[in-house]
Amino acid sequence: MDFLRPSTWDEALAAKAAHPGAVPIAGGTDVMVELNFDRRRPAALLDLTRIAELTDWGADGDVLRVGAGVTYRRIIDELGGRLPGLAMAARTVGSPQIRNRGTVGGNLGSASPAGDAHPPLLAAGAAVEVASVRGVRRIEAADFFTGPKRSALASDELIAAFLVPPAAGAQQFAKVGTRNAMVIAVCSFAVALDPARRTAGTGIGSAGPTPLRATGAESFAAELPWESRAPLSDATVRRFGELVAEAARPIDDVRGSAAYRRHALAVLGARTLRWAWDEYRHEYRQEYRCG
Repeated sequence: MDFLRPSTWDEALAAKAAHPGAVPIAGGTDVMVELNFDRRRPAALLDLTRIAELTDWGADGDVLRVGAGVTYRRIIDELGGRLPGLAMAARTVGSPQIRNRGTVGGNLGSASPAGDAHPPLLAAGAAVEVASVRGVRRIEAADFFTGPKRSALASDELIAAFLVPPAAGAQQFAKVGTRNAMVIAVCSFAVALDPARRTAGTGIGSAGPTPLRATGAESFAAELPWESRAPLSDATVRRFGELVAEAARPIDDVRGSAAYRRHALAVLGARTLRWAWDEYRHEYRQEYRCG
């Protein structure tokens, strides 16, 4: 196995063009597991840890551009206020050691339906920036995943960053696992409220061949009492959860049955909507008192 270690982004893109089969490695939290269990034996590894620009983040117009090498720990510490849904998901990833090394870019590159970062990125309307020697393009997160562990990346492309709007309202993330930590999700769900647009973005994980949006639930969210900010009824949150479950395309596997995943998603959908809505109402009450 060859080990390629470029020092600049241009060198990395040139190496990927010359070795399309080379597997990028940054934190290595996914790649090394596959290597250690002999599930993958690529001809070359492409080490991206020396590419400084991959670890940067900042404003890019109206969105945040976060480099593919930014770790989960930095998402939590530096971007928790701007991207609360993604930070919530990052807190559930592995152990502190994994969060210190693992990256959202690596999670996207693996394209697993169970990737913890994927639902909040879908809910927030994120895009993925990919690059090659041919140029740069941006792919909507909803179009990035094409199948189980498959993405829209061309063989000569690398993930440079993801772009996501700062939170316009309350965001929530929740997942079900066989234990509280160091676990692959049985299913997960994220919701992102945008009161100005009266919309709720959604993202479903580990309940289909790819991460999914619950478009029926998003349409239903237009009927929420955005103007009055009235408490949501049990029937409303239950219906939202049902629509989330209906959007799922789960299978039976060693971590859970399809029926259980649908049931769990209905519960997660209802709970996260209520949590996010209560936060929305609380912010209004705080504003009213201050005013």
